[in-house]
Amino acid sequence: MSAHILVVDDDLEIRRLLARFLGEQGFRVSLAGSRQEFDERIASEAIDLVVLDVMLPDGSGLDICRMLRNRTPHVSVILVTALKEEVDRIIGLELGADDYLGKPFSPRELVARMRAVLRRAPASTPSPLTAPGQLYHFDGFTADASTRSVIGRDELPVDLTGAEYQLLQVFLDRPGRVLSRDQLLDLTQGREANPFDRSIDVLVSRLRRKFREAGSANILKTIRNGGYQLATRVEVSETFP
Repeated sequence: MSAHILVVDDDLEIRRLLARFLGEQGFRVSLAGSRQEFDERIASEAIDLVVLDVMLPDGSGLDICRMLRNRTPHVSVILVTALKEEVDRIIGLELGADDYLGKPFSPRELVARMRAVLRRAPASTPSPLTAPGQLYHFDGFTADASTRSVIGRDELPVDLTGAEYQLLQVFLDRPGRVLSRDQLLDLTQGREANPFDRSIDVLVSRLRRKFREAGSANILKTIRNGGYQLATRVEVSETFP
């Protein structure tokens, strides 16, 4: 079944344009022009990804983003902002947005971003046809590649967004290797960084905080003039569906 997309924007023409274009690309699409309409859609429909404008007539997209991460972490979020609103983009990423796009934007670029986010979204349950998956054991934690989930030292799950897990997976596949921001952005999102792109830094900060809260020391080291490094031993085993 195709992914169900909720477009939240107070501009009627943008909603109509995206509804038509996303429909042509094979997505199921719902629309909301306000916070109230968003609340109605998210309560009554199974949404996979929200394309979310920051400015709404009756609320803030940043507040919606925060709510989604707290209540429905499986729903992915792409934040849409005016190009000048860099602070809003950074705050949105810190709140848990999976990606952001500045207005004006190309619908084709949005679709490419959406597909990248949906590919890295954690699965709720493993598929019965899934090939043997890998388990990564590191610093008392276990990451399951088949379900894209992490279990902590206390046997409780570490709640990661799809973007956070994708970045962790890149480090787990390359333990001890120093990876630059450009490399990490290419490996996780398939795009090049611009000079002001802080999305990787924000994701690293979020991973550090969540693992610290789960009882780990700082497993992600910052390498001056180099990038980031997973500074812990990783052991890999297989699990079968």
